[in-house]
Amino acid sequence: MNPTPTGAPNPRDRVDVTGTTASATGGTARPHKGGRRANASMIIGSALVVLIVGLALVSFVWTPYDPNAIDPAARLQNGSLAHPFGTDTFGRDTLTWVMVGARITLLVGVVAVGIALLIGTPIGIISAFFAKQPWGMWIDAVIMRANDILLAFPALLLAIIFAAVYSPGTGPAMVAVGIAAIPGFARVARSATLQVLGSEYVRAARASNRRVPAVAVVHVLPNIAGMVIVQASVAFAISVLAEAGLSFLGLGTQAPTPSWGRMLQESQQYLSAHPELALWPGVFIALAVLGFNLLGDGLRDRFDPKMEARGA
Repeated sequence: MNPTPTGAPNPRDRVDVTGTTASATGGTARPHKGGRRANASMIIGSALVVLIVGLALVSFVWTPYDPNAIDPAARLQNGSLAHPFGTDTFGRDTLTWVMVGARITLLVGVVAVGIALLIGTPIGIISAFFAKQPWGMWIDAVIMRANDILLAFPALLLAIIFAAVYSPGTGPAMVAVGIAAIPGFARVARSATLQVLGSEYVRAARASNRRVPAVAVVHVLPNIAGMVIVQASVAFAISVLAEAGLSFLGLGTQAPTPSWGRMLQESQQYLSAHPELALWPGVFIALAVLGFNLLGDGLRDRFDPKMEARGA
């Protein structure tokens, strides 16, 4: 007789916590496609991010040439052993400018994402707490409508306003990009917080008369951190594009500080004869955006089990 009741799991079949199922026949089922894609996205994205960060860090201790060294005799040279990426209209080494320009890109991204994260995340959490109270739903509505109004002010418009009030530069550009990214963090934090507030352990904590700030710090923040990190990675990619666009328009980093956006702007009049002047900054902007987007994609699949279950 078979000792195993009908419908009961066979003890010879076991499920590994890694998502790989081993059967009685000795075969091993293939892991979820979503998990493989998430790993591939994280690996490729992390590699590209490390490349950009590595360029910026190395530029602090070594560059092929002085970033501000001008050599009129070497202007507009093609790639060579002396200048692997060639030289620009002033004879400056393009590789050196690409390396030093990575600093500005990362600086703008870190500051802008930091501003949006530190302001947008608390706004989203506070709005979610009010949304759970019958008397506070109107406060939640006011907060989110104000958030929607902020969406009408993109980074470019804010940068123009700041440039008119102050002067164009890296600082105003960072603030403009950061303010423009606040609504995204607020929405993500509010949505994730509403899910956490519906869980049993949060209800138990509130039933035991724990204060709202304690519940937010102890229970909410650790559980929404994954989604906030994903949003930060995506926002970083947007910040890279925004910084390049603002510098291209003359509203961001100003001369003589190297910037990928300014490199594109200065190469416009030489595109037909020397397209490589726009090629290299464009390639590294694309690599940075792709890297942070792939990293965010992989983190999203890692932190969201539903995405992995669907094989997304």
